[in-house]
Amino acid sequence: MYVLKQGIKGDPHRRWALPDRNFFGYGACHILAGVFLDQPPLPGFYAEQIIPAEGFLGFHVYLTNGVIAFDYHGYSMRDRLLEHYKRVWTSQYAGWFSAIERVDFDLLSTAELNKRQMRGPDQYLHDPIPRARRFIEQRDHVSAAARALAAA
Repeated sequence: MYVLKQGIKGDPHRRWALPDRNFFGYGACHILAGVFLDQPPLPGFYAEQIIPAEGFLGFHVYLTNGVIAFDYHGYSMRDRLLEHYKRVWTSQYAGWFSAIERVDFDLLSTAELNKRQMRGPDQYLHDPIPRARRFIEQRDHVSAAARALAAA
């Protein structure tokens, strides 16, 4: 797992300069998910969020159809994504645990995101929506989802 250097998330220029995977993996996962849902490349997907217990880091939003998942890593089995996530965070923080909840709010609404202590699309140095669209459009979703299923 990639760990951001101290101060990057708080510096709009350094945050924006991150490679796409790091940008969407460390603070803009909800934007990627919102753009995915706005023009879904595959049917049947919805957003879920990993909500760490109070006092812990590790919040994350990803897309799933209940079997496979999509996030900044690409496609994987949902169970594997959750196992990986738990393994990484528990290795860094003893006692780390989380809840998984279906997202029931607009992932591109600044007002809705701010209620949940997340940045809205207009609160980044530049508009992250076109960046997320490009990230999504660069993938062959049908083939990548099939590979994830085959790897099960």
